[in-house]
Amino acid sequence: METTIDFTAVKARQQIAWSTGDYAIVGTTLQIVGENLCEALDLRSGAVVLDVAAGNGNATLAAARRWCDVTSTDYVASLLGSGRRRAEAEGHVIKFQEADAENLPFPDASFDAVLSTFGVMFTPNQDQAARELARVCRPGGKIGLANWTPESFIGQLFKIIGKYVPPPAGLKPPSLWGTRARLDELFGASASQIRCSERAFNFRYRSPMHLVEVLRTYYGPINKAFAAVPVEQHAAFTRDVLDLAEQRNRSQDRTLVLPSEYLEVVIDRR
Repeated sequence: METTIDFTAVKARQQIAWSTGDYAIVGTTLQIVGENLCEALDLRSGAVVLDVAAGNGNATLAAARRWCDVTSTDYVASLLGSGRRRAEAEGHVIKFQEADAENLPFPDASFDAVLSTFGVMFTPNQDQAARELARVCRPGGKIGLANWTPESFIGQLFKIIGKYVPPPAGLKPPSLWGTRARLDELFGASASQIRCSERAFNFRYRSPMHLVEVLRTYYGPINKAFAAVPVEQHAAFTRDVLDLAEQRNRSQDRTLVLPSEYLEVVIDRR
């Protein structure tokens, strides 16, 4: 029997989680991913671009630096505020708008390019989110994504979170967006071509424990998970996250250099 998922309830909980802490502290460190994605899309000046689940605006700013006409959206107002301040500091004119990735408030075929870096992959209704990305992208336009893979550090981090705070039954893992098979399912009907490149982002922190402390303080999903877990389990939860970071640390000194694999995806809209 197929499990019925209350996507509205799941989304409400996720919105609270991403509003907790200050994701911008972590998100800003990922700026290079947005820059590389815009290069992969070969964005040209004057292109009309939408950044979906933009967070604090990494891909937004990368597109604006290429003189594109950018609209930046997220369902967390505080993150949009952070992106707006960054844009103002650099002198960019960008439209910031609260929006649900599963129900984008734009007409069909409104944008030359639609972007999302580690954002839309976290929507609970994956099929609906993919339909919305394709709907607002014009035929002949491009959809650009950066998605953590299942075996990446972040993919495994969410498995640890699920061990302590199990997700609703039947909910597909976000990291499926980091697999070619799932991308074909989501975009095969609307794409003339899907190109995937395996890349890695290096998390760089003072030490593995420093990363854990930053995630626990500022990264909403971890912050909320610790709040939901009984205090007597906090030590084990911390140990599991720390073990994962230590196992993947390639620094060979006291610092942390931790590669996390992701797929850089360029989809040509049919």
